[in-house]
Order: sequence, then C-alpha cells, then structure tokens
Amino acid sequence: MIIFAACAMFTLAALVYIFWVPVQLEASEEKTRLAYLRERKDVVYENLRDLNFEYKAGKFPETDYQEMKTALETEAAGILAEIADLEEQEDTFHSAPAPRRRGSANS
Repeated sequence: MIIFAACAMFTLAALVYIFWVPVQLEASEEKTRLAYLRERKDVVYENLRDLNFEYKAGKFPETDYQEMKTALETEAAGILAEIADLEEQEDTFHSAPAPRRRGSANS
C-alpha cells in the first residue's frame, strides 16, 4: 500500500510538473519580416559553407553539389532582394516629410 501511494504521488508530481502552465507567460519579442529575412540569410549562408565543406570532403558528387549550390544561391538572392526592398521602403518611410496640416499658419 505504501508503494502504491508513493507511485501515485510520484506520478501526480510528474504530471503537475509537465503540464503546469505558469500564471504569467513571458512573450518573446515579435519579429518583423526584415528580422526574419536577416536570420534566414544567415542560415542560408551557413548552409552554403557547410555544403562547400562537405563537397570538398567528398560527401557529394559534382552534380548533386552543383544542384544544391544553385538552389541555395537562388534562395539567397531572393532573400537579399527582399531585404533590399524592405530597407528601401523603411528608408523612404523615415525620410518622407511630415504631411502638412490644414489650417496651419504656412498654408
């Protein structure tokens, strides 16, 4: 009986530990599209470095290496183009003059 009670308490403690939801959850900072693309660019560049290393180590035949390299380079180019567009939009937004109000003294 004591063993059963100990097992039941252990099981209950394990379940509470696993499924307990804290009262106050900490939310992470919301990522912008630009931040996501910069992270993705770093991942693609790292994949290109790894691919090059593994090719030189003899793990991939030439045809597979070229196909994967082309695919990663194409993805990187698309990411870089989108980053440039978003940065240009951001610069345009921040450098645009403030709209004039109606009825101001300079009108």
